[in-house]
Amino acid sequence: MSEKSSRFPLTLSSVVDKKGKGAASGKTVPGTRAQATTQTAAKNAAQSQSQSSAQRAALKPVQQGLSQALRPQPAPLPSASRPQAPAQPLLSATPAPRTAVKNVMAVTQTNNSSHASPLASEAVRRAMVARVAKQGVADAKVLAALEAVPRHMFVEPGLGSQAYIDASLPIGHHQTISQPYIVARMIEIMRQNRKGGKLERVLEIGTGCGYQAAVLSRVAGEVYSIERIKPLHELAKTNLRPLRIANIRLHYGDGMLGLPQVAPFDGIILAAAGLEVPQALLEQLAVGGRLVAPVGGREQVLELIERVSQNEWRSTTMEQCHFVPLRPGTV
Repeated sequence: MSEKSSRFPLTLSSVVDKKGKGAASGKTVPGTRAQATTQTAAKNAAQSQSQSSAQRAALKPVQQGLSQALRPQPAPLPSASRPQAPAQPLLSATPAPRTAVKNVMAVTQTNNSSHASPLASEAVRRAMVARVAKQGVADAKVLAALEAVPRHMFVEPGLGSQAYIDASLPIGHHQTISQPYIVARMIEIMRQNRKGGKLERVLEIGTGCGYQAAVLSRVAGEVYSIERIKPLHELAKTNLRPLRIANIRLHYGDGMLGLPQVAPFDGIILAAAGLEVPQALLEQLAVGGRLVAPVGGREQVLELIERVSQNEWRSTTMEQCHFVPLRPGTV
Protein backbone atom coordinates (compact mmCIF):
# COMPACT_ATOMS: atom_id res chain seq x y z
CA MET A 1 0.00 0.00 0.00
CA SER A 2 2.84 2.37 0.87
CA GLU A 3 4.70 1.65 -2.49
CA LYS A 4 1.57 2.12 -4.57
CA SER A 5 0.86 5.47 -3.03
CA SER A 6 4.44 6.62 -3.60
CA ARG A 7 4.32 5.92 -7.43
CA PHE A 8 0.83 7.20 -8.15
CA PRO A 9 -0.19 9.89 -8.86
CA LEU A 10 3.07 11.29 -10.36
CA THR A 11 4.13 14.76 -9.52
CA LEU A 12 4.04 17.46 -12.23
CA SER A 13 7.76 18.11 -11.90
CA SER A 14 8.65 14.52 -12.56
CA VAL A 15 6.65 14.51 -15.78
CA VAL A 16 8.06 17.84 -17.00
CA ASP A 17 11.66 16.91 -16.22
CA LYS A 18 11.45 13.65 -18.21
CA LYS A 19 9.98 15.35 -21.28
CA GLY A 20 12.53 18.07 -21.11
CA LYS A 21 15.39 15.59 -20.96
CA GLY A 22 13.92 13.67 -23.92
CA ALA A 23 13.51 16.83 -25.97
CA ALA A 24 16.93 18.17 -25.05
CA SER A 25 18.67 14.94 -26.00
CA GLY A 26 16.81 14.67 -29.28
CA LYS A 27 15.60 11.13 -28.46
CA THR A 28 12.01 9.98 -28.59
CA VAL A 29 10.60 8.77 -25.38
CA PRO A 30 9.19 5.28 -25.74
CA GLY A 31 5.40 5.24 -25.92
CA THR A 32 5.10 8.76 -27.32
CA ARG A 33 4.51 9.86 -31.05
CA ALA A 34 7.01 12.28 -32.63
CA GLN A 35 5.42 15.66 -33.39
CA ALA A 36 6.55 17.84 -36.34
CA THR A 37 7.38 21.28 -35.13
CA THR A 38 7.68 24.47 -37.17
CA GLN A 39 11.41 24.21 -37.10
CA THR A 40 11.26 20.61 -38.42
CA ALA A 41 8.91 21.59 -41.33
CA ALA A 42 11.23 24.45 -42.29
CA LYS A 43 14.21 22.12 -42.17
CA ASN A 44 12.45 19.57 -44.42
CA ALA A 45 11.54 22.26 -46.91
CA ALA A 46 15.13 23.48 -46.98
CA GLN A 47 16.38 19.96 -47.57
CA SER A 48 13.84 19.43 -50.39
CA GLN A 49 14.83 22.71 -52.02
CA SER A 50 18.48 21.74 -51.77
CA GLN A 51 17.77 18.37 -53.41
CA SER A 52 15.75 20.01 -56.24
CA SER A 53 18.56 22.46 -56.89
CA ALA A 54 21.01 19.59 -57.06
CA GLN A 55 18.80 17.68 -59.46
CA ARG A 56 18.36 20.72 -61.69
CA ALA A 57 22.10 21.29 -61.67
CA ALA A 58 22.67 17.70 -62.66
CA LEU A 59 20.09 17.86 -65.48
CA LYS A 60 21.26 21.21 -66.85
CA PRO A 61 24.17 19.80 -68.95
CA VAL A 62 21.82 17.16 -70.40
CA GLN A 63 19.20 19.78 -71.33
CA GLN A 64 21.83 22.03 -72.85
CA GLY A 65 23.19 19.16 -74.90
CA LEU A 66 19.71 18.20 -76.14
CA SER A 67 18.91 21.80 -77.05
CA GLN A 68 22.21 22.08 -78.90
CA ALA A 69 21.45 18.90 -80.85
CA LEU A 70 17.98 20.10 -81.90
CA ARG A 71 19.11 23.58 -82.87
CA PRO A 72 19.63 23.92 -86.69
CA GLN A 73 23.35 24.20 -87.36
CA PRO A 74 24.74 26.49 -90.05
CA ALA A 75 26.20 24.65 -93.00
CA PRO A 76 29.99 24.46 -92.81
CA LEU A 77 31.95 26.34 -95.40
CA PRO A 78 33.20 24.06 -98.19
CA SER A 79 36.79 23.01 -97.80
CA ALA A 80 39.02 22.62 -100.81
CA SER A 81 41.18 20.06 -99.07
CA ARG A 82 38.50 17.42 -98.51
CA PRO A 83 35.50 16.17 -100.50
CA GLN A 84 32.10 17.24 -99.29
CA ALA A 85 29.70 14.51 -98.14
CA PRO A 86 26.26 14.76 -99.76
CA ALA A 87 23.61 16.35 -97.55
CA GLN A 88 21.27 13.86 -95.96
CA PRO A 89 17.53 14.74 -96.07
CA LEU A 90 15.81 15.07 -92.74
CA LEU A 91 12.76 13.23 -94.05
CA SER A 92 12.73 10.32 -96.44
CA ALA A 93 11.20 11.08 -99.84
CA THR A 94 9.93 7.52 -100.16
CA PRO A 95 6.14 7.53 -99.75
CA ALA A 96 4.51 5.33 -97.20
CA PRO A 97 3.18 2.02 -98.57
CA ARG A 98 -0.41 3.20 -98.43
CA THR A 99 0.45 6.41 -100.31
CA ALA A 100 2.33 4.44 -102.94
CA VAL A 101 -0.66 2.17 -103.53
CA LYS A 102 -2.91 5.18 -103.78
CA ASN A 103 -0.62 6.80 -106.34
CA VAL A 104 -0.51 3.65 -108.45
CA MET A 105 -4.29 3.43 -108.41
CA ALA A 106 -4.54 7.07 -109.50
CA VAL A 107 -2.17 6.49 -112.42
CA THR A 108 -4.05 3.36 -113.43
CA GLN A 109 -7.37 5.19 -113.37
CA THR A 110 -5.88 8.03 -115.44
CA ASN A 111 -4.45 5.65 -118.01
CA ASN A 112 -7.72 3.74 -118.27
CA SER A 113 -9.94 6.82 -118.48
CA SER A 114 -9.53 7.06 -122.25
CA HIS A 115 -10.70 3.45 -122.59
CA ALA A 116 -13.62 3.76 -120.17
CA SER A 117 -16.17 3.28 -122.97
CA PRO A 118 -15.84 0.71 -125.77
CA LEU A 119 -17.78 3.18 -127.93
CA ALA A 120 -14.68 5.40 -128.01
CA SER A 121 -12.95 2.81 -130.19
CA GLU A 122 -12.11 4.01 -133.68
CA ALA A 123 -12.82 0.51 -134.99
CA VAL A 124 -16.50 0.91 -134.12
CA ARG A 125 -16.72 4.14 -136.07
CA ARG A 126 -14.84 2.66 -139.01
CA ALA A 127 -17.36 -0.15 -139.20
CA MET A 128 -20.19 2.39 -139.27
CA VAL A 129 -18.47 4.38 -142.03
CA ALA A 130 -17.93 1.19 -144.04
CA ARG A 131 -21.68 0.50 -143.96
CA VAL A 132 -22.43 4.06 -145.08
CA ALA A 133 -19.97 3.75 -147.96
CA LYS A 134 -21.55 0.45 -148.97
CA GLN A 135 -24.90 2.27 -149.22
CA GLY A 136 -23.49 4.59 -151.87
CA VAL A 137 -21.74 7.55 -150.19
CA ALA A 138 -18.43 7.98 -152.03
CA ASP A 139 -17.12 11.39 -150.92
CA ALA A 140 -13.87 10.56 -149.07
CA LYS A 141 -13.86 13.84 -147.13
CA VAL A 142 -17.40 13.27 -145.90
CA LEU A 143 -16.62 9.71 -144.86
CA ALA A 144 -13.51 10.90 -143.01
CA ALA A 145 -15.60 13.51 -141.17
CA LEU A 146 -18.14 10.86 -140.22
CA GLU A 147 -15.36 8.67 -138.82
CA ALA A 148 -13.79 11.53 -136.87
CA VAL A 149 -16.91 12.55 -134.90
CA PRO A 150 -17.80 10.35 -131.88
CA ARG A 151 -21.55 9.86 -132.38
CA HIS A 152 -22.00 8.22 -128.97
CA MET A 153 -21.32 11.59 -127.35
CA PHE A 154 -24.52 12.97 -128.90
CA VAL A 155 -27.04 10.31 -127.85
CA GLU A 156 -28.62 9.63 -124.50
CA PRO A 157 -26.57 7.33 -122.21
CA GLY A 158 -29.27 4.66 -122.30
CA LEU A 159 -28.97 4.49 -126.09
CA GLY A 160 -25.18 4.46 -126.17
CA SER A 161 -25.00 0.87 -127.36
CA GLN A 162 -27.00 1.86 -130.46
CA ALA A 163 -24.97 4.97 -131.28
CA TYR A 164 -23.25 3.44 -134.31
CA ILE A 165 -26.10 1.57 -135.91
CA ASP A 166 -27.48 3.13 -139.08
CA ALA A 167 -30.69 4.48 -137.59
CA SER A 168 -32.15 7.70 -136.22
CA LEU A 169 -32.46 7.83 -132.41
CA PRO A 170 -34.63 9.96 -130.11
CA ILE A 171 -32.99 12.93 -128.39
CA GLY A 172 -36.05 14.21 -126.55
CA HIS A 173 -38.75 16.82 -127.32
CA HIS A 174 -40.05 14.59 -130.14
CA GLN A 175 -36.83 15.11 -132.12
CA THR A 176 -34.21 12.68 -133.40
CA ILE A 177 -30.56 12.45 -134.32
CA SER A 178 -30.45 11.60 -138.03
CA GLN A 179 -29.11 8.26 -139.18
CA PRO A 180 -25.42 8.34 -140.20
CA TYR A 181 -26.19 7.53 -143.83
CA ILE A 182 -28.58 10.44 -144.37
CA VAL A 183 -26.18 12.88 -142.65
CA ALA A 184 -23.37 11.80 -144.95
CA ARG A 185 -25.58 11.74 -148.03
CA MET A 186 -26.94 15.28 -147.55
CA ILE A 187 -23.46 16.70 -146.99
CA GLU A 188 -22.13 14.84 -150.02
CA ILE A 189 -24.88 16.30 -152.23
CA MET A 190 -24.20 19.80 -150.90
CA ARG A 191 -20.46 19.45 -151.67
CA GLN A 192 -21.06 18.56 -155.34
CA ASN A 193 -21.10 22.24 -156.27
CA ARG A 194 -19.40 24.41 -158.86
CA LYS A 195 -16.52 25.14 -156.47
CA GLY A 196 -15.29 21.56 -156.43
CA GLY A 197 -16.72 20.85 -153.01
CA LYS A 198 -15.42 23.97 -151.27
CA LEU A 199 -17.79 25.26 -148.60
CA GLU A 200 -16.78 28.49 -146.92
CA ARG A 201 -20.01 29.12 -145.02
CA VAL A 202 -22.82 26.67 -144.26
CA LEU A 203 -26.19 27.07 -142.54
CA GLU A 204 -27.93 24.22 -140.71
CA ILE A 205 -31.62 24.44 -139.82
CA GLY A 206 -32.35 22.26 -136.79
CA THR A 207 -29.28 21.82 -134.58
CA GLY A 208 -30.87 19.06 -132.53
CA CYS A 209 -28.17 17.40 -130.41
CA GLY A 210 -25.34 18.96 -132.46
CA TYR A 211 -24.10 15.84 -134.25
CA GLN A 212 -24.60 16.97 -137.85
CA ALA A 213 -23.06 20.36 -137.03
CA ALA A 214 -19.97 18.55 -135.75
CA VAL A 215 -19.69 16.56 -139.00
CA LEU A 216 -20.23 19.72 -141.06
CA SER A 217 -17.42 21.45 -139.18
CA ARG A 218 -14.98 18.96 -140.73
CA VAL A 219 -15.86 19.92 -144.31
CA ALA A 220 -16.79 23.63 -144.09
CA GLY A 221 -14.96 26.77 -143.05
CA GLU A 222 -17.81 28.16 -140.91
CA VAL A 223 -20.93 26.40 -139.67
CA TYR A 224 -23.99 28.34 -138.45
CA SER A 225 -26.74 26.26 -136.85
CA ILE A 226 -30.19 27.34 -135.64
CA GLU A 227 -32.38 25.49 -133.14
CA ARG A 228 -35.92 26.56 -132.21
CA ILE A 229 -36.24 24.37 -129.08
CA LYS A 230 -34.34 25.98 -126.21
CA PRO A 231 -33.49 22.77 -124.27
CA LEU A 232 -32.07 21.21 -127.44
CA HIS A 233 -30.04 24.35 -128.13
CA GLU A 234 -28.52 23.99 -124.66
CA LEU A 235 -28.02 20.25 -125.17
CA ALA A 236 -26.08 20.86 -128.37
CA LYS A 237 -23.81 23.33 -126.60
CA THR A 238 -23.17 20.80 -123.85
CA ASN A 239 -22.41 18.02 -126.33
CA LEU A 240 -20.11 20.12 -128.49
CA ARG A 241 -18.17 21.80 -125.69
CA PRO A 242 -15.82 18.85 -124.93
CA LEU A 243 -14.88 18.63 -128.63
CA ARG A 244 -13.68 22.26 -128.66
CA ILE A 245 -14.80 22.89 -132.23
CA ALA A 246 -13.91 26.46 -133.08
CA ASN A 247 -15.82 26.98 -136.34
CA ILE A 248 -19.40 26.28 -135.16
CA ARG A 249 -21.80 29.10 -134.24
CA LEU A 250 -25.00 28.01 -132.50
CA HIS A 251 -28.10 30.22 -132.55
CA TYR A 252 -31.43 29.93 -130.78
CA GLY A 253 -34.25 31.12 -133.01
CA ASP A 254 -36.73 30.39 -135.79
CA GLY A 255 -34.89 28.34 -138.38
CA MET A 256 -37.42 29.15 -141.12
CA LEU A 257 -36.16 32.74 -141.05
CA GLY A 258 -32.52 31.75 -141.46
CA LEU A 259 -29.70 34.15 -140.58
CA PRO A 260 -29.85 37.00 -143.10
CA GLN A 261 -27.24 38.96 -141.12
CA VAL A 262 -24.50 36.46 -142.07
CA ALA A 263 -25.80 35.38 -145.50
CA PRO A 264 -25.09 34.35 -148.22
CA PHE A 265 -24.29 30.68 -147.61
CA ASP A 266 -22.51 28.25 -149.90
CA GLY A 267 -24.68 25.47 -148.52
CA ILE A 268 -27.86 25.12 -146.47
CA ILE A 269 -29.10 21.89 -144.86
CA LEU A 270 -32.52 21.37 -143.29
CA ALA A 271 -32.89 18.65 -140.65
CA ALA A 272 -36.71 18.86 -140.69
CA ALA A 273 -39.25 18.44 -143.45
CA GLY A 274 -41.68 21.11 -144.62
CA LEU A 275 -44.24 21.05 -147.39
CA GLU A 276 -41.97 23.48 -149.20
CA VAL A 277 -38.63 25.21 -148.59
CA PRO A 278 -39.10 28.66 -147.00
CA GLN A 279 -38.43 31.51 -149.42
CA ALA A 280 -36.24 33.28 -146.83
CA LEU A 281 -33.76 30.40 -147.00
CA LEU A 282 -33.71 30.42 -150.81
CA GLU A 283 -32.83 34.11 -150.72
CA GLN A 284 -29.90 33.47 -148.38
CA LEU A 285 -28.32 30.87 -150.66
CA ALA A 286 -25.29 32.13 -152.60
CA VAL A 287 -25.28 31.92 -156.38
CA GLY A 288 -23.80 28.52 -157.20
CA GLY A 289 -24.70 27.29 -153.71
CA ARG A 290 -26.78 24.23 -152.86
CA LEU A 291 -29.65 23.71 -150.44
CA VAL A 292 -30.55 20.15 -149.38
CA ALA A 293 -33.85 19.59 -147.59
CA PRO A 294 -36.48 16.93 -146.96
CA VAL A 295 -39.80 18.00 -148.47
CA GLY A 296 -43.30 16.55 -147.98
CA GLY A 297 -45.74 15.32 -145.37
CA ARG A 298 -46.17 11.63 -144.81
CA GLU A 299 -44.25 10.88 -147.98
CA GLN A 300 -40.99 12.76 -148.02
CA VAL A 301 -38.21 13.12 -150.56
CA LEU A 302 -34.76 14.61 -150.34
CA GLU A 303 -34.73 17.73 -152.49
CA LEU A 304 -31.68 19.51 -153.94
CA ILE A 305 -32.15 23.20 -154.81
CA GLU A 306 -29.35 25.03 -156.65
CA ARG A 307 -29.24 28.76 -157.11
CA VAL A 308 -28.35 29.23 -160.74
CA SER A 309 -28.54 33.03 -160.80
CA GLN A 310 -29.72 35.92 -158.69
CA ASN A 311 -33.37 35.18 -159.55
CA GLU A 312 -33.32 31.54 -160.60
CA TRP A 313 -33.26 28.24 -158.65
CA ARG A 314 -33.25 24.71 -159.95
CA SER A 315 -34.79 21.79 -158.02
CA THR A 316 -33.89 18.08 -158.23
CA THR A 317 -35.46 15.19 -156.34
CA MET A 318 -32.83 12.83 -154.99
CA GLU A 319 -34.32 9.99 -152.93
CA GLN A 320 -36.90 9.12 -150.31
CA CYS A 321 -36.33 10.02 -146.68
CA HIS A 322 -38.10 10.55 -143.39
CA PHE A 323 -37.65 13.54 -141.04
CA VAL A 324 -39.51 15.25 -138.22
CA PRO A 325 -41.72 18.15 -139.38
CA LEU A 326 -40.37 21.66 -139.87
CA ARG A 327 -42.15 24.15 -137.60
CA PRO A 328 -42.03 27.93 -137.22
CA GLY A 329 -41.34 29.97 -134.10
CA THR A 330 -39.41 29.08 -130.94
CA VAL A 331 -40.24 27.07 -127.82
